[in-house]
Amino acid sequence: MSFDVVIENGRYFDGTGGPSAVRNLGIQNGHVAEITEEPIDGVEVIDATGKWVVPGLIDIHTHYDVELLNGPGLSESLRHGVTTVVVGSCSISTVHVDGVDAGDLFGRVEAIPRDHVIAAVDQHKTWCNAEEYVRAVEARPLGPNVTAFIGHSDMRTAVMGLERATTKEDQPTKAELAQMERWLVEALDAGFIGLSSQQLLFDRLDGDLCRSRTLPSTYVKRREMRRLTGLVRKRGRVLQSGPDIQHPPKVAAQLARSIGGLRRSLKISFLAAADAKSNPIGYKFLTGAARLINALGGDFRWQHLPVPFEVYADGIDLVIFEELGAGAAALHLRDEVERNGLMRDETYRRQFRREYDNKFKIGAWHRDFFDADIVSCPDVSLVGKTFGQIGLDRGLHPVDSFLDLVLEHGRALRWRTVISNHRPKVLKKLAVDPGVQVGFSDAGAHLRNMAFYNSGLCLLRHVHQSAEAGAEFMTIEHAVHRLTGELADWYSLDAGYLRIGDRADVAVIDPAHLDESLSAYAEETVDQYDGLSRMVNRNDDTVTVVLVGGRTVFRNGSPTDLVGNVRTGSFLRAGRKIAAPAVQSAAAIGG
Repeated sequence: MSFDVVIENGRYFDGTGGPSAVRNLGIQNGHVAEITEEPIDGVEVIDATGKWVVPGLIDIHTHYDVELLNGPGLSESLRHGVTTVVVGSCSISTVHVDGVDAGDLFGRVEAIPRDHVIAAVDQHKTWCNAEEYVRAVEARPLGPNVTAFIGHSDMRTAVMGLERATTKEDQPTKAELAQMERWLVEALDAGFIGLSSQQLLFDRLDGDLCRSRTLPSTYVKRREMRRLTGLVRKRGRVLQSGPDIQHPPKVAAQLARSIGGLRRSLKISFLAAADAKSNPIGYKFLTGAARLINALGGDFRWQHLPVPFEVYADGIDLVIFEELGAGAAALHLRDEVERNGLMRDETYRRQFRREYDNKFKIGAWHRDFFDADIVSCPDVSLVGKTFGQIGLDRGLHPVDSFLDLVLEHGRALRWRTVISNHRPKVLKKLAVDPGVQVGFSDAGAHLRNMAFYNSGLCLLRHVHQSAEAGAEFMTIEHAVHRLTGELADWYSLDAGYLRIGDRADVAVIDPAHLDESLSAYAEETVDQYDGLSRMVNRNDDTVTVVLVGGRTVFRNGSPTDLVGNVRTGSFLRAGRKIAAPAVQSAAAIGG
């Protein structure tokens, strides 16, 4: 027979972690129909000689909730072999809130322009519940597959109002809690993979009504959380959260919730296992805690970014400053004149210096301006220097050096630092740890601050280069499994494998280009954000072909005409087999 697509002569990985081999794949009606050593015919033939043929990668932590409404092709992920993305992370989703509340929830926390969040939700929202949301998403010309958490802050805001939902004195009434439970059950029935919550205290609201308060989920009391997680536990779905790292006893209590005992264990995925510069031995406590919880009957995983966590900033606009009272105070002020006045104030500067110098306070940022260098500035003589070095040259404290330059150049001052995951040996340990999931790209958020769309490829590079150097720490097969089948199994998704009958979500990777091009800096404008230039990755020789649902969406660094015009992806409902979309024209979907 002649297949729709044939991928021939590639080194084939099935996603199970089992041995790879050179095989030919025949794809029919969006699924794998043949795996053979023999020649086979196809309408479309892809020569994968010398390349790896792997299941499409799964990104378990994105904030594409807004972008999938007005840019559903999500080409920045597709180009790096990612064929399934998870939205609704960190307690925020767009299932129940309106445009203004969505803008307040997403704008500052995820550094997505608030006005565009409001416009996108107001323009596209036709749904009133989770099932209608799924149908609305599938009515868009999706590029990759999508699945979702229901956000706790989304539900809490919609049922209580943002003002009450972010006040400690106000807790949901019995009727309001019952409504959240109904909404959660509806989402689980619709195939959502679970509930996302948040306990991190430096994610702050945008807008005017409740500006600078933390997310609604951080105000939850034990009874409310117990009722909601009980429903998640009963259904075998996942609780995702960010723990309150500044209060370790609270983190321990959250971890212990995973232990089942006489009940079913609760699947928990927490942010994040990282080799933080601020705490060089912290990762040992995190991975040790996961081993203990799982040994006691839990089902717990840390999410992990398998690359150095390098962030960029324009002036003071960077979420890490939310950890400091002084930083949060500056970011609270949207008016540039007011903000500049605050940064000139000596009392404010004393507070900033005091908090900066307190190295014993737990946090993600290393608080070291000697480890933060300028990459772009109107004064080109400063490019390549750190704020600490400039402070020494000028006889200033590093904080004063930083604030002076922000006042002088504003957002034209662009700089970078690496917060965590800077030691390759520790990255290897985290990559193989069974209590760690390889994910957490934050794709679609922090548009000017970071770009980890190709983080899965970076792990494959690390594994491949180590093997070539004779220092193998993980097989290629195991690494592919970590990025695909392992995640699909844990989240109960119809994805992650390339066996006969499986969805034909495929990435063809050229191992010769798993090289330093993966680390190159690049920016690209975003049409749906009025041409805002965001950080991206551009390693177009690494992934030569990407297929979603058996159709080619990327080839040789460029999207095909399908992307953004025809739906190739599906909403993957937890625990269910999902058919690939039928072939349809752009006109058929109004694209």
